[in-house]
Amino acid sequence: MQNYETLLLLSPELEEERRNEIFTNLSETIEGGEGKIVEMDEWGMRTLAYPVNKQTRGFYMRMVYEAPGALVTELERKIRIADGIFKFITVKLDNPAASQEG
Repeated sequence: MQNYETLLLLSPELEEERRNEIFTNLSETIEGGEGKIVEMDEWGMRTLAYPVNKQTRGFYMRMVYEAPGALVTELERKIRIADGIFKFITVKLDNPAASQEG
C-alpha cells in the first residue's frame, strides 16, 4: 500500500457538525477499504489568496493515510459529490516520514 496525503478546502459557512460528518465519512471510507489513517488534522479557517466560489475564507482539513490506489479513486469520488467541499488535492508520498518533516 502507498502513503497518500489529501488536503481539503471546505466552505466557511459549514457548521462544525457538518465538517465533522465529512471528516468521519472520509475516515470510514479509508478504514472500510483496507486503508489505514496515519494522521488527520484541521488547519482551521484561513484567508484565501483569491476568492473561491465567491468566498475569501475557507476551512482546511488534512489527512495522511495508507491505501491501495483503487481506494484513493473511491475517496476522491466521494469528495467530488460532497456538498461544502470547494477544492481538494491528493498527492502520493514517497515515504511515511515525509508527512512528519513539515
